[in-house]
Amino acid sequence: MPRKSPFHSRTTELCTSQNWQEWSGYFSADSYELDHMREYNAVRTTAALFDVSPLFKYHVRGRDACRLLDRVVTRDVSKCRIGQVLYTVWCDDDGKVIDDGTLARVADDSYRLTAAMATLDWLEDNALGLEVEIEDVTHDYGALALQGPTSRGLLQQITNADLNGLPYFGIVDYELAGTPVRISRTGYTGDLGYEIFLEERFAEQVWDAIAETGKAYGLQPAGSVALDVVRVEAGLLLIDVDYVSSARTFFEVQKSTPYELGLGFTVRLDKGPFVGREALREEKMSGPAWATVGLVVDILALEKVYADYSMPLHLPYTSWNDARPVYSSEKSRDPIGKATSGTWSPILKQYVVLARVRPRQAQPGTRLFVEETVEGRRYSVPATVVALPFFDPPRKRETL
Repeated sequence: MPRKSPFHSRTTELCTSQNWQEWSGYFSADSYELDHMREYNAVRTTAALFDVSPLFKYHVRGRDACRLLDRVVTRDVSKCRIGQVLYTVWCDDDGKVIDDGTLARVADDSYRLTAAMATLDWLEDNALGLEVEIEDVTHDYGALALQGPTSRGLLQQITNADLNGLPYFGIVDYELAGTPVRISRTGYTGDLGYEIFLEERFAEQVWDAIAETGKAYGLQPAGSVALDVVRVEAGLLLIDVDYVSSARTFFEVQKSTPYELGLGFTVRLDKGPFVGREALREEKMSGPAWATVGLVVDILALEKVYADYSMPLHLPYTSWNDARPVYSSEKSRDPIGKATSGTWSPILKQYVVLARVRPRQAQPGTRLFVEETVEGRRYSVPATVVALPFFDPPRKRETL
């Protein structure tokens, strides 16, 4: 049976839909209401509160903490400043992505790593011979993601910190509602937002303080259905959907490198040795086999397909996560890639899709075709390659 998160006493009262899923062994709300749109709108227009406690969380401390992390992740950890968060990936010996997550330096020899998958054994295997302590604190700490345009103003009311100066991907220890918390300016929505980490015993107190103050800021609790829509808009990848961990598959066709996923910016080949470096160095020289791109589907063309059935245009109300073929021409039946997730974006008024295609078809403006099924028949619908992310508001990075 799934575990209850530190905030379950609050989320279970608010989840009137009783729409739950299992996330890394925890109960997690898919949507709090029967319809997710209020939650989506809160992320983009006011503020939304997500319980992200199921994230795996590790504290890495000691004289060789930096050395260990530099050995296992692709970023140059030695250049990470105290109070800074890095988004990074980690790979196997062949340069294939195992997982992605955030790495925060919280003190001179102390770091916090978050991950989608259990990572303790892998960290311990690579720590052999090093003076380092690795602690799995997943079940000891709760985590909330407060996201949206009014999130800074809301949070400022209940913390002793000056959030106006906290930079994008910055992290600091504060007090919130009289309790110690660690706040980072990060999130999975592509919007202004913060992630709050705290000891389990303070969970209800912090939730209540945010909820009470949030009444004046349009706060809504939000679940994974709304989160999946906004993360597609933000061009953010989801494990087991947009890529498969190399630790979870034996099949090479399902594995991906950081360069193929559009995450080459996380790879620092000029630092010391790390797992997968030689394979990634060779790939950098020869070029990746795939490119991850954004596609905007031509909804007028899709509307004509539905019109043939005397039906109105149907657009995805939630995100879809089933792989679909991508073609170079309308009549082709030889895919040149695959779409991995997509959604109708209410804020952009566009049908947006994340896809992996051959590099020669990855230039913005390229016309491709995505497979759509209507009334049991398959159609190739035109779409245009665009740069990611689809949605990237200045407020996400701005300081005041």
